[in-house]
Amino acid sequence: MQVIDTEKTRSVLEFPAVISALRTAFQAGASVPPRHVHAIESGGSQGTSLIMPAWNEQGYFGVKVINIFPENTRQGLPGLHATYTLYSARTGVPLAQVDGDIVTVYRTAGAAALGASYLARQDAKVLLIVGSGRIAGLVAQAMRAVRPIERVLVWNIRPAGARKLAESLVQQGFDAAAIESLEDGVRQADIVSCSTLSTEPLVRGAWLRPGTHLDLIGSFKPEMKETDPQCFAGAEVYVDTDEAPTKAGDLLAAFDAGVLTPAAIRGTLTELVAGQAPGRADDRQITVFKAVGSALEDLTLAAMVYEAHQGRANAEPGAK
Repeated sequence: MQVIDTEKTRSVLEFPAVISALRTAFQAGASVPPRHVHAIESGGSQGTSLIMPAWNEQGYFGVKVINIFPENTRQGLPGLHATYTLYSARTGVPLAQVDGDIVTVYRTAGAAALGASYLARQDAKVLLIVGSGRIAGLVAQAMRAVRPIERVLVWNIRPAGARKLAESLVQQGFDAAAIESLEDGVRQADIVSCSTLSTEPLVRGAWLRPGTHLDLIGSFKPEMKETDPQCFAGAEVYVDTDEAPTKAGDLLAAFDAGVLTPAAIRGTLTELVAGQAPGRADDRQITVFKAVGSALEDLTLAAMVYEAHQGRANAEPGAK
């Protein structure tokens, strides 16, 4: 079994290729059982562990274990940690251990950009990132692969995190700045992308301009939410998978408030890429994409990394 470390995993993943691979994977489909969710408590610390399997007709089977400990930020640690093991779906033979953290952040940002390629205005230039963690740190690169992003605003509940991310984006060549007022940022943005572990609403529907695309990729449990229910009132709402309406706190709160029903959700990523869901119809619509993540995405990127390194190994002098 190969061990593909952090740098080797990251070296394969460029967003144009990632987004293209995800589009193809959602078209082809895969077997994705419901994730296993376990509450972890030890010594007064609490977290959640998700076990996410998937397999496909291309012959790959993979399992991701991802641990989410929101209070890690108080210790200067990332809130998410993951491992990924790739197997042959035809023999069960272990093929590779791939960096699960890198796979997770790239597939999450890549799927958000895939959704935006159907739902954000073609002329979307101003991006607001809500959050400053590892996934938030890749949203600008991912969105720039599908829309002409010219300006990036960053807001975080801890201002130092927003400043650090904005400085990093400037070093990467973005016109980026940290902001203090979330409301002002939302009112300026063409795309608002939320990547937090918040359990309290951050973005308010009253702040959204006509034509805004709201991208929600942080929360994944009923008690987690990044928006108030009014963000969904009158919006065109899409989800990544059929699991989202049963798990996402943002959607469940909107259902409870009576501003959205499950039947009113316009489609999934699978339906968008297949042309079975309409996507954005005009420049004044408010669109919402709510993602809770899919093991199909992890499997796609892990196989992509594995195949790339198999190709490199076979290309080395002396390889048979």
